[in-house]
Amino acid sequence: MTTASPTGPANQRWALVTGASAGIGAEFCRQLAEQRYALVLVARRRERLESLAGELASRHGVETLVLTADLADPQAPAHIASALE
Repeated sequence: MTTASPTGPANQRWALVTGASAGIGAEFCRQLAEQRYALVLVARRRERLESLAGELASRHGVETLVLTADLADPQAPAHIASALE
């Protein structure tokens, strides 16, 4: 897995995807990685996020940042925001 800061090079496009560990969220990640976006992957299940990050890095060579958060938790947006600073 490649990790990086979303404040990296100015020419690097980043996308943040919630619900990234499965289903439509994971598919959004695959589609964005194919378009060479670096990705912030957010979901509750770290193991699945790390597996997806590894897949995206090996298939597309994109940078990823894995964040675990439960968006049902009112503090989750603040946690995500502080991790991206």
